[in-house]
Amino acid sequence: MTAAPATIIVIDDDGAIREALGSLLRSVGFEVKLLASVSDFLKSGRPDGPTCLVLDVRLPGQSGLDLQRELSRLNIQLPIVFITGHGDIPMSVQAMKGGAIEFLTKPFRDQDLLDAVHVGLARDRMWLDNEKALATLRASFDSLTPREREVMALVVTGRLNKQIAADLGVSEITVKVHRSQVMQKMHAKSLPELARMADKLMLAPGKPQHS
Repeated sequence: MTAAPATIIVIDDDGAIREALGSLLRSVGFEVKLLASVSDFLKSGRPDGPTCLVLDVRLPGQSGLDLQRELSRLNIQLPIVFITGHGDIPMSVQAMKGGAIEFLTKPFRDQDLLDAVHVGLARDRMWLDNEKALATLRASFDSLTPREREVMALVVTGRLNKQIAADLGVSEITVKVHRSQVMQKMHAKSLPELARMADKLMLAPGKPQHS
């Protein structure tokens, strides 16, 4: 299975600038999607592979900063490089505080844009990799029985088998069997590794999650 290609989404209401940016980005091998407004982007959504958004600050309807806030509200991770012909310091501070990669004032150097886009794609690749790893972890956790989840939640707090047996009202042998199954199904080689997995899954100590 081949990895999805990197895509740069350019949102700018100036057609000439859109085309110029599209030409520049395609010249270095990127897939490019050119859009005129935030509403066009919201209709199309983000591509599957690594993505970076090149976003004009001032747009008809919703502004670039409005879109940044909307993505944050929806918890959609998408690196943004802002471009503007009317930049001011408060605006750039707001964009950077919101997590923007860069805030470039037109006219900017082609290389400055390309550098910022590369940083954005590297950040998005890392986020996508983390999401994929977390999805695999969740699938392993979902394969546990309710009792195994209870045992896992207690094991990672450092409780001994006999203490867990007393907590759950079962024999110590039963706890050992469940513990072994948990380690096997979670593909954990050690207790510290299992504890890190529980941390990533945000398991509350002693409060097993149910899928």
